[in-house]
Amino acid sequence: MKILVFTEKPFAKAATKAIANAINASGNDLELVEGGTREDFVKAIVDADGLIVRSDKVDDGLLESAPKLKVIVRAGAGYDNIDLEAASKRGICVMNTPGQNSNAVAELVFGMVIMMCRNQYNGKSGSELKGKSLGIYAFGQVGRNVARIAKGFGMKIEALDKFVKDEVMEAEGVKPLHEVKELFSQNNFVSLHIPATAETKGTIGYELAMLMPENGVLINTARKEVIDEEGLFKALQERSDLRYVSDIKPDMADKFEKEFASRVFFTPKKMGAQTAEANFNAGVAAAEQAIAYLKEGWNKYQVNKL
Repeated sequence: MKILVFTEKPFAKAATKAIANAINASGNDLELVEGGTREDFVKAIVDADGLIVRSDKVDDGLLESAPKLKVIVRAGAGYDNIDLEAASKRGICVMNTPGQNSNAVAELVFGMVIMMCRNQYNGKSGSELKGKSLGIYAFGQVGRNVARIAKGFGMKIEALDKFVKDEVMEAEGVKPLHEVKELFSQNNFVSLHIPATAETKGTIGYELAMLMPENGVLINTARKEVIDEEGLFKALQERSDLRYVSDIKPDMADKFEKEFASRVFFTPKKMGAQTAEANFNAGVAAAEQAIAYLKEGWNKYQVNKL
């Protein structure tokens, strides 16, 4: 069977080699398309049984050209680039690779936090993390790694996640919360790890930002869609102490940067998983999951319903 690896942003060379070795050793055929166009994607997927992507868009129109496709694996945790409904109606299993990028994203959180606490290294006196409070919004793999690192800084940690039991958080030295307003009002730093869903889109804005303590910092390594950009912009206008850092460049990035200068920072592209280690781990995991599904229907990390 053929497994297509289609990536606009190529895997690292070591990851590509390991993916190829795993697929070839399994007796399947590999087709690798890096940096291809939509036309290339449509052409390559026609006879594919399995598909591995990163952030590449997989929509209903594309799947119409994939009559043999049985499984799609997103090399990473987020999967909002894949039309789950379109896949489900065609009987295609969709999986992600949770946890493979989590440490990389968590480390980036603190890279950006420290930069802001030290005023982007402009020579002026800054502040320390020790003794400060951190609120983690969603306590999945990334959130748990954020908590682990925060402990090393001597921070107080709280988290909100309706899908995680209190005792799980408590076992890791984290205080569980049950209201989003508490998360924002009680913590110097709030780190977002929620998915972009109908329930979460546009929910982080003026009201919540205004609840933050003095010199509060909001960190977003989740999705830009969860932010109400107009509302957050207004909050930063009214509160000259608030700061915002994001691994997802906002639609209003130019306006934010012009108005607030050193109080905001945005990576030029989503960089949470941009490490050699995360790239390798996610790529190899995706290959192994695609192989296992095609061989024996293994679907532990399936994210759609069939």
